[in-house]
Order: sequence, then C-alpha cells, then structure tokens
Amino acid sequence: MQEHHDVHKQISAAILQLRLRQPFFATLSLFAQIKVSDTVETAMTDGRSITFNPTFWRQLTPAERLGVLTHEVLHAALQHVPRRGQRDAHLWNIAADIVVNGIIAHLEGLELPRGHLREPDLERLSVEEIYQQLQQNRRRASQLRVPLDLKQQSQQEDPLSHEEYNRQRDYWWRAIKQARSTGAQSGHFPLGLERELARIDPSRLDWRSYLWRFLTQTPSDFSGFDRRFIGQRLYLDAQENEQIHAYIAVDTSGSISNKDLSLFLSELRGILAAYPHVIGQLYYVDTECHGPYEVSSVSAELPPPQGGGGTNFAPFFERIQTEHEPWQNAVCVYLTDGFGSFPEEPPGLPVLWVVTGHHLERDGFPFGEVIELVPDEGN
Repeated sequence: MQEHHDVHKQISAAILQLRLRQPFFATLSLFAQIKVSDTVETAMTDGRSITFNPTFWRQLTPAERLGVLTHEVLHAALQHVPRRGQRDAHLWNIAADIVVNGIIAHLEGLELPRGHLREPDLERLSVEEIYQQLQQNRRRASQLRVPLDLKQQSQQEDPLSHEEYNRQRDYWWRAIKQARSTGAQSGHFPLGLERELARIDPSRLDWRSYLWRFLTQTPSDFSGFDRRFIGQRLYLDAQENEQIHAYIAVDTSGSISNKDLSLFLSELRGILAAYPHVIGQLYYVDTECHGPYEVSSVSAELPPPQGGGGTNFAPFFERIQTEHEPWQNAVCVYLTDGFGSFPEEPPGLPVLWVVTGHHLERDGFPFGEVIELVPDEGN
C-alpha cells in the first residue's frame, strides 16, 4: 500500500534526524523492526518490533515524531514488555510511561504530543517500584490516564518464557552496547536513563531493584513461575496475595563497614514499605546468630547490631532450618562480603547473597544467587 510505504519513508527520515540530535537513540532504533499497520490505534511495541498507525504518525509534528519514536524504542530497549511478567498491563503501562516520558523530557530536540503523562516525583524510581506504589494508591492511579497517542500496547499478552526473556534481554543489551559505541558518553544521558540502564546492566545490576524483584509477589520475568525460586531451580506456581517470609541476615563481623550496614538497613525499610505482604525477620550474624527481630514498614527503631568477630554463615542457616515452617513461602537474604565459613549443605530455601565492597568472587558461593550492592553516587 502506497500510504504505508510513504510512512515508512518518513520514519526512516525521522531516524536520520534523530541521528543528528541523539545518536544513541537513533542507533537503538535500528535494532527495532519498524512496522506500519491500521490495526493499532497509535503506536505500540511487543518488545522487539514497533508498529505505528499511519494516520497517527502523519498527524505528528517533526519533533513529536522523534519523541514518539524514542518513546517506543525506550520501551523496547529497557525491556519494559518482558519485565511486566503477570502484572496488570494497564497499570504497568502507566508506570513504564512515567519513566520513559521523564527521560524524553530531558532530551533536546524531542517532544511528546500534548497531554502526555508526567509524574516528576516518581520518575527517579524503577518501573517495578512505581507500579507497586500505584497499586497501593489506587486513587492516584485512577487519576493517571495514558493518552491515546502514547498508549503502549503489547501483542505479548502472556508473560514470556524463560528462554524468550533471555533472548530479548541479550538482544537489547547488545543494542545498548552498540549504541554506546556511537560516541555517546554516559555523562550526557538524562539521569533517569542512567538509572534504568544500571538496573538492567547484567554486569552491574542495581541491587535494590534486584531485591525488589526477588521479593515481589508477582513474577517479573518468567511465564507462570516466580523468579524468587529460579536460583534453586524450584519452579513454583506464583500465587496472588501470598505472604512471603524473608529471613534477612546481616553480617556484623569486623569486615563489614558501618556505611554498608547503615545503607542496607535504610533500604530494607523502603522495600518492606512497598511490599506489605513481606514478613521480615532480621538476624545479626558473625560467628553467632543474634535474633530474630521482626521488621516491617511500621517497625520501631531497629535494635543495634551485635557482633564484630569472625564470620560463619552456618549458624544463620541452622537457625532457619529449625524455625521455618515448611508450608511458609520464604526466602533468605544475606548481606555480607562473602569471606567466611559456609555450611556443608545448602538450605532448603532460595538464597540471595548481597555482597559489599571487596568481596568473595561469585564462583566462591556454593549456592544461591549473588548480587553486588551498588549505592547511589554520593552515598
């Protein structure tokens, strides 16, 4: 159809214009398959391809075309479609648009159509964090309407399989690395984009975002399964409104700095506040296990840390083995540098190691998943 052909030419011209203004995003756009179809209302992405309605596209100004093209490219490159998992699609779309539109607002030469969604007080958060806040504040969520001209739709109604999720993740991370090679320096990126890239960087994951996903009640990655149990290969069906018991061990041996300890405890409060279904039990551990202390979003001041000696991980896991009820859905989170004695047998629960500073190499941990604590700059 000639009409569609003309729109394809206009989109190609827009990519060339984007290359002059924002080469990083222009390079990313080359990794997306661009389609034109009357079957979509405005524009959409399924995580790999981007589809524009021809009538909608022609009505945009040149600057808006660059903005809408970048809007959809960012949804794809930042993996917003596969990251949704089984979350409510409409609410997730709002959260993702808040992040993406906040990034575009700081890009010179790009505009978004009138009435686009902006929530500056939420833009510094991850999509997962925004979604959870909106889920808890339904009144605010109901007041946020995604304009028709920026409605991100998805042809992928069901969560992706483990294999397809990995393929999309690897594909777009290669695209991001290629786009960085265009000469775009990270210091020239909007802060919101820097945060999002840090959250999906497989070599330097933001530990807090990872921990949020580790504790969340809805799977963010895999079809029908809960990510919390992937490390142990325990593929358990996700259940709505379930409670999670989080056994949280803080290494209080002499090698853990007060700065790391303070940072972890403050972030722990934020995570528990966002996930009221998580029941937290805190333990301080060096060569002995002190606790448990119940922690939640409404907890009083946390007890002062106890310890300061050597490091032995076994007492914590031995305690959990005796205290944990088999019917409870639970995970173990251990903040440590990894230098210590491990138990001979792994526990029967998923384990997330949050490592700090100079720490044991990942291969040195005999079980569980390992994520590095990466504080914000200035902390």
